[in-house]
Amino acid sequence: MSGQVGNGGDPVVRTEGVHKIYHLGKVAVEALRGVDLVIEGGEYVAIMGPSGSGKSTLMHIIGCLDSPTAGEYWLDGQPVSELRGRRLARIRNRKVGFVFQNFNLLPRVDIVENTALPLRYSGGLGRGERRRRAIAVLDQLGLGDRLRHKPDELSGGQRQRVAIARALVNNPSMLLADEPTGNLDSGTSKEILKIFRDLHDRGHTILIVTHDPNVAAEADRVVKIGDGRVEA
Repeated sequence: MSGQVGNGGDPVVRTEGVHKIYHLGKVAVEALRGVDLVIEGGEYVAIMGPSGSGKSTLMHIIGCLDSPTAGEYWLDGQPVSELRGRRLARIRNRKVGFVFQNFNLLPRVDIVENTALPLRYSGGLGRGERRRRAIAVLDQLGLGDRLRHKPDELSGGQRQRVAIARALVNNPSMLLADEPTGNLDSGTSKEILKIFRDLHDRGHTILIVTHDPNVAAEADRVVKIGDGRVEA
């Protein structure tokens, strides 16, 4: 399927001619070679490609974890290609909710504190309000009876639901999931993918990065990456 759609207005993601070059000693490695991509608000999109295809590099740029060497990127209508450091981090915190394969939860605090973490970084809310918002999202994801638990007291599926709650708590423009079922068994993977489908049905923009065709098939649109390019 095509890597672009458009229906007017500002899409959540728009890249034009994005390149990324890494320098390994005297060798220049071109990870992305002119990527044009549009993701509209409310879409459920999978970016799919094998190892070395450039999909992870593209995810890092879309998620404001890295910046392009050349080309332009707009996130929710805001140009971010030239942003670095704290300015880029602020945009990332407000606009993108991350879900990672390895959960990336803090082991020494309970799941409420884990979920509330993005609210601490964004500032402006007291601890009580942060906890209230975190508990509300955890309740929605069926974890209301686990609030005092730490991550190592939960199953893998429950930990991934905490990660999804953390991604949602700031009401971001987009959920960006990197191989979100990679560490889960097949039954739990189906449960997690159903959560993403339910979130999409409620209007959330979902972007999943995967090499697994079964995961990609759950999305409404698949963008295939190969050799640093979007494949038509």
